[in-house]
Amino acid sequence: MLKLLILPLIIFSLISSLAQMDAKKSGRMGIIAVSYYFTTATLATIVSITLVLLIHPGNPKMKENHIANTTHANVSPLNSIFDLIRNMFPDNIVRATFQKIQSSSNSSSSGGDDDGSTEYIWGMNVLGIIVFCSALGISLSQIGEQAKHVVNIFVILERAVMNLIKAVMWFAPVGIISLIAGNLIELDDLSRTAEGLMLYLLTILAGLMIHWLITTPILYIILTRKNPFIVARTMLQAFFTALGTSSSGAALPISINSMETKMKIDKRIARFILPLGNTINVDGNALYEAVAVIFIAQMNNMHLSLPQVITISITTTLASMGTGSVPIGLLPVLLVLNSIGLPVSDVTFLFTVDWLIDRIRTAINVMGDGFTTAIVSHHFGDQLSCIEEETEMSEGCSVNKNDANDMKGLLTPDLNGLEIGCHDKKLKSKNVV
Repeated sequence: MLKLLILPLIIFSLISSLAQMDAKKSGRMGIIAVSYYFTTATLATIVSITLVLLIHPGNPKMKENHIANTTHANVSPLNSIFDLIRNMFPDNIVRATFQKIQSSSNSSSSGGDDDGSTEYIWGMNVLGIIVFCSALGISLSQIGEQAKHVVNIFVILERAVMNLIKAVMWFAPVGIISLIAGNLIELDDLSRTAEGLMLYLLTILAGLMIHWLITTPILYIILTRKNPFIVARTMLQAFFTALGTSSSGAALPISINSMETKMKIDKRIARFILPLGNTINVDGNALYEAVAVIFIAQMNNMHLSLPQVITISITTTLASMGTGSVPIGLLPVLLVLNSIGLPVSDVTFLFTVDWLIDRIRTAINVMGDGFTTAIVSHHFGDQLSCIEEETEMSEGCSVNKNDANDMKGLLTPDLNGLEIGCHDKKLKSKNVV
């Protein structure tokens, strides 16, 4: 049932989330925030892929029946890169839902002569669907008010799919136990599996700690030249709330209150950036999903080529941003497994430790929202204050002038006094600034 909901989930989630991001209204603030979130998610993915390739937690001996993926066995590295680009821009979006393009193996194995022929193989072209839905969502956001009703349709459809996912999750206790039990029966050595899962857990925790304690503070210092521990101390209550509830939404009110009262962040910045980050900040998810996919590949004795690693990094970053509000973290992993042809049944191995990882990555996402809000406030806080002062002064002057024009026909007073009063108000406001 979860596999059934993969396609509608990625389509409706991506289009609705990107279509609702009004870049014109939010201006540079929104663009910089989104760019920062995408940068941190990319860095988190790079850190996770580096760790999982170095530590190599996945052991092929964990499974009795090794599944060797030969999809790209006879395809040259250059053609694999071309296949990556071809799949990003499918010629038929309907076909992309059940087939993806691949260079013909015959052209690569005929003595080195490559005629550039391609063929379609069965499997969802997740990368092409993500690129198309992202472009459509951005296009709808640029149209503005005219596209409001279309955007609302996608928002409602996304909520409907989310309700279906919540309904499916009622079957999770029986379904997950059955799947895990079936996999355990097939195992040749249970102790080796437990050892591999422990290495998998340590790999993810190491990546999350590196991202939280090294990557994010360094970025904050570079962009603001300020002490990152002040932000960390401010967000501590929200951090532990997210850790205990495993929900970034539950920690959102606490995050807003902490940033406004303790760090004196402008409420317009805090109430714009924090809800935005609650939706698209998926650093922990991107890191976790990349490790999970490569762990399953290693467990199936699949040797990943460079184009496949690039595919995993791009797909995990985009899939995590498109499904950031999904209540089950392993669902985006199914998307990535489909894109590189790995068995989705192996996801059940990860359910045993997912409950712990989900809490930690959610808490780190909440902490990242605080750093993003502080960075945006550093660059835009003064500008918003100046705009507010100018708005107040112009409103005060316009009121005085309108009062004078209304009274002019009756009393014909000397307007110099009113203009002088407005000028004095300008000088007074300027001195205060």
